[in-house]
Amino acid sequence: MSSTQIVQLLADSLVETLVMTLISAFVAYILGLPLGILLLTSSDKGICPNKLVHRTLGALTNFLRSIPFLILLVWIMPFTRLISGTTIGLRGVIVPLVIAAFPFVARLVESSLQEVDPGVIEAAQAMGANNWQIITKVLLVEAKPSLLVGAALAVTTILGYSAMAGFCGAGGLGAVAINNGYRRYDNKLMVLTVIVLAVVLQIIQELGLYIAKRIDKRRQAK
Repeated sequence: MSSTQIVQLLADSLVETLVMTLISAFVAYILGLPLGILLLTSSDKGICPNKLVHRTLGALTNFLRSIPFLILLVWIMPFTRLISGTTIGLRGVIVPLVIAAFPFVARLVESSLQEVDPGVIEAAQAMGANNWQIITKVLLVEAKPSLLVGAALAVTTILGYSAMAGFCGAGGLGAVAINNGYRRYDNKLMVLTVIVLAVVLQIIQELGLYIAKRIDKRRQAK
């Protein structure tokens, strides 16, 4: 394989990896953000405590998080085929990526919201704010820097999952590393794939940290 072909292969695979990662992260946050909010607000110290809801959601979240991704990927293949019509390629990997990621996102959101000063919440309640206003105008606003750091962590985790999915027919850089690097004994391509993944992971992490710091400075300035 020529250098031009390798560059083209890596570029196409990188685009495919980013697409599956960003789509999965977006859907995972649609599911994980409200779940994380419910986990916090239904806890004993939450604004609307409910032991049954908290324990049920907590047990479900912990169960899904405890399943290794590759096992989950194989286990839910019938469900994946039902939802997306296939278990391979870009469409086939989105479903398991979302199911693996959204419980992790929920815990990240819960942890970020727990960092909000209880005094701020009490002040909002004293001024007559309802639960919805406290969630949207206090918790989410105050926890924004931490939520952004968590989002960067979630995206990098999903990116790692997408690479592992290359073992089961998914595309992207993971498939290149397995099919073209490992199985064809192309060590050069394997190393290049690892380097590309490492660089992308670093960029995402640094970008998340940078944005979070910028937001913190603006808050302090105000």
